Amino acid sequence: MKKIFITVFSLILLSSCMSDDKLEDYNTDPKNPTEVEADFLFNAATKSLVDQMTNTSVNFNVYRLLAQYWTETTYIDEANYNLTNRNIPQAHWSEMYRDVLLDLTTAKEIVMADTDPNLTEADKAARIAQAEVLSIYAWQQLVDTYGNIPYSEAFKPKEIPLPVYDAAADIYGDLLARIDVAISDLSSGTGFSIDNLYEGDLTAWQRFATSLKLRLGIRLADVNPSLAQTVVESAYSTGVFGSNADNASFVYLSASNPNPVWLSLVQSGRTDFIVANTTVDFMNNLNDPRRSAYFDDNLGVGVYVGGPYGDSNTFSDYTHIGDIMHEFTTPACLIDYAEVSFYLAEAAARGWSVGGTAEEHYNNGITASFEYWGIPDVATYLANPDVAYDTAPGDWREKIGNQFWLAMYNRGFEGWTVWRKFDTPAFNLPVNTGNPVPTRYTYPVNEQNLNEVNWEAASTAIGGDAQTTKLFWDMN
Repeated sequence: MKKIFITVFSLILLSSCMSDDKLEDYNTDPKNPTEVEADFLFNAATKSLVDQMTNTSVNFNVYRLLAQYWTETTYIDEANYNLTNRNIPQAHWSEMYRDVLLDLTTAKEIVMADTDPNLTEADKAARIAQAEVLSIYAWQQLVDTYGNIPYSEAFKPKEIPLPVYDAAADIYGDLLARIDVAISDLSSGTGFSIDNLYEGDLTAWQRFATSLKLRLGIRLADVNPSLAQTVVESAYSTGVFGSNADNASFVYLSASNPNPVWLSLVQSGRTDFIVANTTVDFMNNLNDPRRSAYFDDNLGVGVYVGGPYGDSNTFSDYTHIGDIMHEFTTPACLIDYAEVSFYLAEAAARGWSVGGTAEEHYNNGITASFEYWGIPDVATYLANPDVAYDTAPGDWREKIGNQFWLAMYNRGFEGWTVWRKFDTPAFNLPVNTGNPVPTRYTYPVNEQNLNEVNWEAASTAIGGDAQTTKLFWDMN
């Protein structure tokens, strides 16, 4: 107590010798400025979003495990679907709301309030639209991870400290309205000065936005097919990705700003991950040449053995992750041409008008994946009777779902989502626990403790706050 009194007295004495101006300076935290440029916030949000969707640290993102591309060695909780020990749902929720959506919301507010006479209304609209595209991406991702979430009352801490959870289907409806406005507003003006996705190319941003609209629409295909068809056909006619050159790709430039996968696989010096038998066995059965890029040859050239999913695996006994994943400059994608092609393949298989047949778009998706990974001779692979659209096993869902899942190898969330939507390929139950594969994240513990009434209402509305509760669009 004596030390506290002396400290407080000293501060009072010190402040009495200062002018008001100097006091004001001392009340300013140089590390947390009260005014931030919109460009800085937009850039920070972009990187936070890309990093979070790419990360493989079990403290932040376990989507590659949920998609059963990889499995673990020593610490196997996450591969056995224990996601609460490290509070992974909380980490993801916080990153997306705080470091992505809040920054984008603030950036839009700053742009709207900007009085710079050199900034035209078209410029403002275009920059807000860029932030909107990333916001819509993040909102959809949150819905597709948790289900119902705070949306309409989010980011109003003074007026609404405890926001309600909006219905996931309602959020989708609003996102579809917002994406149309963003697509229109990207038609003119100039974008943010810091743009690490498309370097200010608003035409490319339009294709990104329209491809995101395609994703929103096709996700609804089983739950609201008429709306889905309208949205998908509209997106296609407006113009979606047509090659890998259109990919929403973020390039990591140096070890000071590396791909976060490099941090987990290389900088950490750890050996926590190997390739899962789910993926290796599937690709071995197809003699898939992408194995040389996806996997390492640590067991011998062309020898690939996946670790039993969810087991306590010995690192040296199984196939390691490919070299490209160990490069700090490996780019990360938010949406790519392969993904778009498989969406169009599904749409064509349903008989919708998307400018080609299911087989053509299916082949485009596989070819785009091969080109992205630098794998030659896709024609031989496409001729494999177990790959060729006409002869591959199963109905269109199985054919498309299997190849879509393989193409998303470096994008765990989309790989997991393919499995949830298409129910293929067959996933393994984890060896250690036999727990069922999650279909969603549970809500964060903080929501249960601090927003209990709204959390309980949301949990009831979706059918229970469990990892196996299905999302509203997951109808099969």
